[in-house]
Amino acid sequence: MDFKDAIQQLSEKIGKQRDNILTEEATKTSFIMPMISAWGYDVFNSFEVVPEMDCDLTRRGDKIDYAIMKDNSPILLIECKHCKQNLDLHNTQLAKYYAASNARFGVLTNGIEYRFYADLEKKNIMDEKPFLVVDMLNLSDSDIEQLKKFHKSYYNEQDILCTAQELRITIRNYIQS
Repeated sequence: MDFKDAIQQLSEKIGKQRDNILTEEATKTSFIMPMISAWGYDVFNSFEVVPEMDCDLTRRGDKIDYAIMKDNSPILLIECKHCKQNLDLHNTQLAKYYAASNARFGVLTNGIEYRFYADLEKKNIMDEKPFLVVDMLNLSDSDIEQLKKFHKSYYNEQDILCTAQELRITIRNYIQS
């Protein structure tokens, strides 16, 4: 199965199951772990995916839900919420974890909406606004192509940073017009 088919299948699954998902843990298991797998990462291999990775600057035991790893370093942090949660209430939590890691990208998700952040303005400080928002229940071919850039086989940090910059400019121009 190719990447596009896997993402479309996941989208259909989310549409059918979302009303039966009652907890954040169920959201992770049913929606988010399958996305990580679709990206080509083995969710059961701690060299690729670290659940509950320490992201603590204040010694309070703060942990990010998932860190995608490459060469023993985090490349993508994923903060998860229940599928019915409003993500607007949680981006400061991801920003705090982001500052405690060397990852260049972070995702805040409820398994339905994926908000992708980078540190374009200041390295290691998460930008205030996401450069990409993907709604798994309203996918476009462009969304799937953007998601594919995070696939293990295609991941290229510089390419994604360039795309993030382009998308940010496009969004800014759209808002101003």
